[in-house]
This record gives sequence, C-alpha cells and structure tokens, in this order.
Amino acid sequence: MRPAELDRVSVAEAADRYVELVRARVSTGALSAATAEVYARDVATLVELAGPGRVLDDLTGEDVDAVLLAFARKPDGRRPAAGREGGGREGGGQSASSQARFRRSISALFKHATLAGWVQVNPMTVATITARERGGLRPERRALTREQAQGLVGAARRLGEQRPPARGRRDQRTELRDGLIVLLLATLGPRVSELVRANVEDFFTNDGVRYWRIFGKGGRTRDVPLPADVARVLQAYLERGRPESADKALLLSWRGRRLARGDVQAVIDRVQRQVDPERRRTVTPHGLRHTTATHLLADAVDMDAVRRVLGHSDLSTLGRYRDELPGELEVAMRAHPLLKRPSSG
Repeated sequence: MRPAELDRVSVAEAADRYVELVRARVSTGALSAATAEVYARDVATLVELAGPGRVLDDLTGEDVDAVLLAFARKPDGRRPAAGREGGGREGGGQSASSQARFRRSISALFKHATLAGWVQVNPMTVATITARERGGLRPERRALTREQAQGLVGAARRLGEQRPPARGRRDQRTELRDGLIVLLLATLGPRVSELVRANVEDFFTNDGVRYWRIFGKGGRTRDVPLPADVARVLQAYLERGRPESADKALLLSWRGRRLARGDVQAVIDRVQRQVDPERRRTVTPHGLRHTTATHLLADAVDMDAVRRVLGHSDLSTLGRYRDELPGELEVAMRAHPLLKRPSSG
C-alpha cells in the first residue's frame, strides 16, 4: 500500500518541478547556469524516453534500464554516423562519458523525488543494466594520436598565419577566429563552456607572457599561460580578425554576437577539412580536451600542473582523460607537445 503522502506526479510534471528547482539554485550561486542546462536537457530526454504521461512512481528498475539503453543508442548529433569518413562509434550512439553524465542527471532527479515523496523506491537502486548490455557502445579512442593532433594544430596554425585579403568585410572573415578556437581547445583543453564564455579582458600579459584567466566550474578561476604560437594567433585575431562589436566576448559570430556552444563543433569540422585525409579524424570539443590531457600527461612529470591547466580540483580526475600512448615516457615538458613542428624527414 502506498503511503498517504505519496504525490503521484507524472514524469513530465516531476521533470518540470525538478528543473525549476535546479534553475533556482543558479540564482543562489550553488550551481552554474551551464550545469543547470545540462541537467535540464538530460531530464527532458528522460521525459521523452520514459513517456511524459506515466506516473513517476510507476517506473521500475527495468524501465530505467530501458531508458538507459535507449539513450545509449540515441544518435549523437555531434558525431557522424558509422561508415562516414572519420566516423565515430558503432551506430553513432552516445559516448561513454555522455552516458555516464545522463545517468548522473537522472539519478539526481530520482534522489530528489525520493526525498520529495514522488516515489516510494528510487528505481535507480534496482537498475541492473551494465555497459556491455547497453550494446557494448565502447567509444573509439577519444584522444587524437599525436600525428592526428599535430595535423589539426598545423591546419589551425596556418589559418592563424594567413593574411586577410585587401578587400572584403572584416566581420565575414572567420579564418583567424577558427584557427584560434582550435588552438585554444587543442593546447589548453578548456571546457567548451569556458571557451565561449571568455571575454577579451580575460587575456592579459604578465612579464612578457600572455595569460588566459579562465572562469571554470564552481566559481574557480585559473590563469593559464598561452604557448607563444597561440599568443601570436590571439594577437592577430584581436588586431585583424575580430569583428568590431560592443560585445565584450572574445569569440564573435559574423553578426558580432557571442559565439554559441553549438557553433564550436562546426568550427572544428571546418578546420579538419584543411588536414591531410590520412591524418584527419573527427573529434568533438571534449575530445580535444581529452587530447590535451593525454599528451600533456605523456610529456609532463608534474601532474599537478596538468590538473591546473585543465581546471580540476583533484588529481584523481586526470585518470579518466588519459589514453595509453605505447612507447612514450613521462618526461619534462619543455614545449607543448602538440606545437612541436614535425621534422621534415
């Protein structure tokens, strides 16, 4: 028998109430707006997959398993489907990190639902499906190999070295901006939210070195030095490539508005088309963050320095970013490994 205080809300109503609560936490500073939107998006996906009219308390562990399976196989619009050039995982499904994030999001909802009296038993506690049962959707190597990364960085560097044509509107030339975006993502590994949130004033010079003050998760900031090549492209973009605009954002659309998160993937894909096909592989913004971590860890003794570049509070977090690079030892980093120019031989 259900307790009298149980509130038999529908999945859609529970989602609306929960998202309202999550967004309220943004106004108090307890949660970032970007994180709140991720929760909202995942909860909306839960409503779609579970059915908006179903009573939340009627969902069982088997129902949650079915939702997790459906999400795992849901096409990832950021990646091309299997069989296309540079394609991703089998069936174009969600990455392991996206699946884990989705599970965390709906787990948080059900935890709140249990406390709020919307469910008697948290169905997440009886969900049994494993990654293998979700279809074995193992992501391909997320980090680009050094050769692939250097191909992409080389293409971005060439865009950054291009001289703009004598004629043509400045606000319609995006080569410098595109090159800068890829260089920042591939060499410093910021979160895409940190990148699009960056303002011109966040970049400063101290003792001859250009720094980026990155505003990260939890209100934490970090000052990260830019490699010399990246600093030069940044300066060229500010002088010749950034549209004139009242907006203080670093990265602007041709209309002079702050670039949106969803625009960044298109920029990466555009730069990738300049890479030799033999060194080309499709990659997401987070895949470039993974690439940065992997290659810095392969070349760096000081793991704490890598942690600070990426903006993590705990060294243990780095483990999930590192891909194995057979035959490479951790040695002191004298120059960023992805900016070393390939030998002519």
